Amino acid sequence: MSEVTDGTQHIPKIGFVSLGCAKALTDSELILTQLTAEGYQTCKTFEGADLVIVNTCGFIDDAVKESLDAIGDALAENGKVVVTGCLGAKTLEGGVNLVRQLHPSVLAVTGPQATREVMDAVHVHLPRPHRPFLDLVPNSFGIAGVKLTPGHYAYIKISEGCNHRCTFCIIPSMRGDLVSRPIGDVLREARALLEGGVKELLIISQDTSAYGVDVQYRTGFHEGRPVKTRLLELVQALGKMAEPFSAWVRLHYVYPYPSVDELIPLMAAGTVLPYLDVPFQHSHPAVLKRMKRPASGEKNLERIQRWREVCPQIVVRSTFIAGFPGETEEEFSDLLAFLQEAKIDRAGCFAYSPVQGAVANDLPGMLAPEVREERRVRFMAVAEAVSAAKLKQRVGSIMQVMVDSAPALGKKGGVGRTYADAPEIDGAVMLLPPEKISKTLKVGEFTRARVVGTEGHDLVAQPI
Repeated sequence: MSEVTDGTQHIPKIGFVSLGCAKALTDSELILTQLTAEGYQTCKTFEGADLVIVNTCGFIDDAVKESLDAIGDALAENGKVVVTGCLGAKTLEGGVNLVRQLHPSVLAVTGPQATREVMDAVHVHLPRPHRPFLDLVPNSFGIAGVKLTPGHYAYIKISEGCNHRCTFCIIPSMRGDLVSRPIGDVLREARALLEGGVKELLIISQDTSAYGVDVQYRTGFHEGRPVKTRLLELVQALGKMAEPFSAWVRLHYVYPYPSVDELIPLMAAGTVLPYLDVPFQHSHPAVLKRMKRPASGEKNLERIQRWREVCPQIVVRSTFIAGFPGETEEEFSDLLAFLQEAKIDRAGCFAYSPVQGAVANDLPGMLAPEVREERRVRFMAVAEAVSAAKLKQRVGSIMQVMVDSAPALGKKGGVGRTYADAPEIDGAVMLLPPEKISKTLKVGEFTRARVVGTEGHDLVAQPI
């Protein structure tokens, strides 16, 4: 908290105007409760306030006029105004926000039932005196809470559940249908992590591409500005947020819907890492049909080729199932051919294993366990050959490496990852001792390194 000239601490003061119906009143009560819990002082006047919140009504013309007049009065008497409520969600032709059009100097605008968005705007323009509960939790990232990952990278789950009914999977029966998190909540968590020193945000869900489908891509709010609940807008916002921190944003579990094509130019531009974790599972249309997977193998191959045309540096990782019920040798050979033609950078494979409750268990043509395992081994031999060839192409290049381990400040070398390597599931970069005595390596920071060789799935590089 800031101090005034007599040495006492200044308590931030917020003026509050609540208009409209009883539902709007309950929204005001929630906001006032949160403001008070965080140590802000609230009042019904503008005089002496550090900031003013106006909760508006937009139901009938008279209510709209009253709300706009209240906003104008607050701007005239105070100048720092956050607008919330029904009027905040109204737009003119072309999607222009009505309040911003008529009062462009307001600090932020949110819609109704937006306590978190309002508090987010308040925090930007009037830092909180304290954070209830979270200030009592050691080693936390504020609203992002406690993390079990190393301090320099963290996972953000953007949705729960899944709308697909893949025959080999029982996740929907355990976690239910898709439920997307409010985009404002996701972005607030991301900012808390970045401000806490995280250098890599890993976006995860059961079906990342479907983010927002369940809420019809409705508009949410972050820092007083509208943001559509959709993967494209989320990635754009995350990339913009991460840029000042020089942090990475990595996407996982991205189904190959046509909408994913919109993300590739963002990867080419450096907004998000040129890395896609796409669970293809198979290539042959007949197997995909038995799996009840979206898209066919041919479309997937064409899509990968287009991705590489737009963003040549893109890395594609995927997982596959070998020995699915009814899989013929011809269908399995199609999978191997797809793997080679698509040049999947990082591929994992599971021999089909019956899961209790999965529909696939009752499909005809269940293969013997030894056949399933034999196909998995054959698959991995091809996958490793493809991956090794692609790794060798990096020898001689200079790459940015995230340092994950650096004993003794890296004097004897360390271990890191490039943009092509997600933690735990992909390869690593074995960092040699720096040539310069003054050069040190620090966990959670980036270093430039020249790739000098390969070791299996890993690169060997010299820090420069």
